[in-house]
Amino acid sequence: MNMPYMPAGTVYGTLLNFQREHALWAPRMNEAPYKAPPQAPVLYIKTANTFTPTGHAIHLPRGVNEVDVSASLGLVAGEGGAVAGCVLFNDVALPHESYYRPPVKFRCVDGFLGVGREVVSLEAVGGLAGLGALSLELRVHGVLKQVVSLADLVRDAATLWADVRTFQTLRPGDVLMLGTDCLADGSRPRAKAGDAVEITVAGFHPLLNHFVQEST
Repeated sequence: MNMPYMPAGTVYGTLLNFQREHALWAPRMNEAPYKAPPQAPVLYIKTANTFTPTGHAIHLPRGVNEVDVSASLGLVAGEGGAVAGCVLFNDVALPHESYYRPPVKFRCVDGFLGVGREVVSLEAVGGLAGLGALSLELRVHGVLKQVVSLADLVRDAATLWADVRTFQTLRPGDVLMLGTDCLADGSRPRAKAGDAVEITVAGFHPLLNHFVQEST
């Protein structure tokens, strides 16, 4: 049996790349400190200490009762700036409201990135253009909590990849997540100790992580 995939490079997340969340934040984009909507993709990093393979537990830090969970799809960089394939992710974060420059402490907690089992080739999903037909489903204990349609991206996969590469080198093994969507009220689904969170999408093995409380 093949070993589960783990990122070999840097994993970048993308903020405000779904139309609903972008629209919710649009009225505040002209406020300080930036006083204008972002002109380029807004990125953050998920550091290597966050990587948790599918099937493994994600530990909640002491004093944390619940976390945000988010379904995302990542583009894996290959040679020569090409996309080598796609991976499912569960982007976990401590609940917070700072979106433009979210502190590392909210997003880069140990274990806070569930990683899908394998890299799926672009050919298997109809190329970058074919990603727009995919919908990611997030369930907590089997109950559907969110459906994320990649047709609702502000920048589709090809556009995001090209725009990021104008200012950021993506080396082989690096991963660019397309972003995560919010619920209608602007929040994200939550998980607490004892919950099992499963993310599914056609053509990919399910990504499953359960959440446990860190021991004292």
